[in-house]
Amino acid sequence: MSDCRPDDQTPATTDDCAACGVAPDRRAFLRTSAVAVAAALLGLGAREADALAPLAFTRARAARGQTRAYAIPAKDGAEIDKDNEVIVVRWQNAVYAFALSCPHQNTALRWNEKDKEFQCPKHHSTFKPDGGYIEGRSQRAMDRLAIGQDPAGGVVVNVEKLIQIDKDPSGWAAAMVKVA
Repeated sequence: MSDCRPDDQTPATTDDCAACGVAPDRRAFLRTSAVAVAAALLGLGAREADALAPLAFTRARAARGQTRAYAIPAKDGAEIDKDNEVIVVRWQNAVYAFALSCPHQNTALRWNEKDKEFQCPKHHSTFKPDGGYIEGRSQRAMDRLAIGQDPAGGVVVNVEKLIQIDKDPSGWAAAMVKVA
């Protein structure tokens, strides 16, 4: 019989953990992790933390096989769908869809709102909002995903059709949807 408190099922003492069999509280772990992340962001300094603050996350509105439907972002900027590893960007009257990973070594890219560019945190490659290469180890533009107009007013992205600029320059250039 365990010596766990009935309110949260945590053992009364550390010695009771082995007998209790109850894993550490997940909420406590998440709460502690959130505090650690907040402290790390404060350590970056206000200027860099402000650049990360406007990052927007999105989810696919609908999914069918290898396609995902997304709303068109209301303003210029990037939205990230971490579940499907897709970046949806609205930039200067066009919408693009990109693979979340850097073309150099597949590290997840980050959007820097202040500089209006993508950055790879591993090797510091930078990319324009339209995916164009600026500098760094990558040596090529971000990988675009096939994108088309959704009859419901958004865009449809084929998450399995990766278009690389060095292998299909005309396909890469065409992988966008014009918006007003």
